[in-house]
Amino acid sequence: MKAPRRPVALALMVAAPVLWSSAGVVTRHIERAPAFEQVFWRSLFACAFVALALSLLQRRTPFKAMHAAGWPGLFSGAMWAVMFTAFVLALSLTTTANTLVTMSVSPLLTVLLARMLLNDPIPARTWLAAGAAAAGIAWMFREGLSASDSRHVGGMLVAFLVPVASSANVIALRASAARVDLVPAVMLGGALSALIALPLALPFSASGRDILLLALLGIFQLGLPCVLLVLASRALLAPELALLGLLEVVLGPLWAWLGAGEVPARATLLGGAIVLIALVGNQMAALSVRSDRTASFYR
Repeated sequence: MKAPRRPVALALMVAAPVLWSSAGVVTRHIERAPAFEQVFWRSLFACAFVALALSLLQRRTPFKAMHAAGWPGLFSGAMWAVMFTAFVLALSLTTTANTLVTMSVSPLLTVLLARMLLNDPIPARTWLAAGAAAAGIAWMFREGLSASDSRHVGGMLVAFLVPVASSANVIALRASAARVDLVPAVMLGGALSALIALPLALPFSASGRDILLLALLGIFQLGLPCVLLVLASRALLAPELALLGLLEVVLGPLWAWLGAGEVPARATLLGGAIVLIALVGNQMAALSVRSDRTASFYR
């Protein structure tokens, strides 16, 4: 359970939202599987992937790994299950851009929770970055909501469950990172999400192509990046994790535009640019502070 070095953790946390961002474009190519069946297959494959990884890399059964995670693992698993389920349902009700814009309130919620529940220091630059990201999100949301019908509003309300669960999960990961391994919680989240969706997914109607696409999503868009987040949480602060996760908000609509013809609104593009500038500015400021400290040490 050794924490990765900070540069490695940053690389892992950048890779995670890049992989997450593929969900919208791949989902738009599903042929027959309705929303709950998509949740079932995607979550099932994510659960199987993490279980196999635990068995091969840690040489312990998934049940032992989950037992070792204890109550923090159960809580984190429940939060993953909410995110896995609500995300696909939101995509079935509204656009990729609307879903991701709604989800991007996560950094603000995480900063507030970290302030209340953790001893993680929150630098002024992080508050500023979160505020700038909020401005970009508000810009996108204002335009998107004004043009939305009730179905889109319902989709955004479902999508709002994702940042609430995500913020709570990030706080749990940070609070427990030094004591327990919460990678098994990703497996539990997949299992719970699949069980929740199963009764509503029957009878199955997915084509073979649908199942292949959902398997790819389960492994590379869900299981792998969520494990990367857990690993990165051992070295990065909660607000940093949430801010870097906003890369999904910028990239997701872009992939859906290029790969599925889902053209984002002009406000989405402008707001996404503001979010991206906030992310880059926060990390550049962090690098500057560490460089100054290193230089002072060697004087």
